[in-house]
Amino acid sequence: MSALPVVWSPDTRLHDPRHEVWVGVATTGTEVAARVDAILEALPDHPLVEATAHGDDALHTVHDPELVGFLATVHDRWLAGEYVELVGQDRVVPYFFPTPAMSAGIPLRDAPAVHALAGRFAYDTMTTVGPGTWAAVAAAADCALTAAELVADGTPAAYALSRPPGHHATPAGYGGSCYLNNAALAAQALRDRGRERVAVVDLDAHHGNGTQAIFWERGDVRYGSLHVDPAAGWFPHVLGYADETGDGDGAGATRNLPLPEGTGDRPWLDAVGDLAGWVAEAGCDALVVSLGVDAAAEDPESPLEVTADGYHGAGRLLGGLGLPSVVVQEGGYHLPSLGGLVAAYLDGHESA
Repeated sequence: MSALPVVWSPDTRLHDPRHEVWVGVATTGTEVAARVDAILEALPDHPLVEATAHGDDALHTVHDPELVGFLATVHDRWLAGEYVELVGQDRVVPYFFPTPAMSAGIPLRDAPAVHALAGRFAYDTMTTVGPGTWAAVAAAADCALTAAELVADGTPAAYALSRPPGHHATPAGYGGSCYLNNAALAAQALRDRGRERVAVVDLDAHHGNGTQAIFWERGDVRYGSLHVDPAAGWFPHVLGYADETGDGDGAGATRNLPLPEGTGDRPWLDAVGDLAGWVAEAGCDALVVSLGVDAAAEDPESPLEVTADGYHGAGRLLGGLGLPSVVVQEGGYHLPSLGGLVAAYLDGHESA
């Protein structure tokens, strides 16, 4: 197989989270625009394809239109308020979350104040919205959708350099540095182009709760994830356990393999092989890979201790399925090693 195309957009650089609010403290953000260039620099032999724009209807295939509309407009609404003058905050950060514990079953209205309304859609304080966020989020989705179209038209595999990542974005919510679910959009696009059963295999160090939620009750898209055990205190904390297997038409179509801290290459690759076998047994006819490389030993966001050799091996295992494949970028935050880890996976996938 020749070097698989890299679908990208310069607009993915426009999102600048600046900081994350974690346990009430503003900490330096790790999901930075430099991630895009670190990856591009490591893939000099791959043909670049600039993403084509898609309208909101494409986003609505997996997301509630109200979430899409909120993300597209909320920063302008924030600047129209007094937040910059009052507290010096030009990023949208929710402080109020209308949870079931608050409502106790009483029907809720939308909050009129944008700083309160934000908590209807955001489920953490870490995922800020700034002046370039929506342009980057839309571009990241366009990368995934364009890559899916290439594959649907006959390209054996394509890589979407989507940034910001997406696998924590649910049908109607955002969090975990994710706003729209790029991998889910790619999977749905493949279904819409005639693939009967699509598999999403998530290699990110953290469980893709958003992708799981989107396909939870569907049997036509299988979701499998290996990730650091949320029971050890890792994000997303309350989801990603082995007994979560789907519901309704999707019963049995979700598979989670939580892993202990310090797992390392061999057990991690055993888990990748488990998911590859699960995909093959299901008779899937297309594959989406959520390629988070934050399971790497150098990464500040995970303790799984996977090496570049491990990612190359994962590429060989999943590429060896022989399925038309869309590889979508998720996490990976150690800039010196980021590009090499992505390159290692892609080399393994295309050489399988």
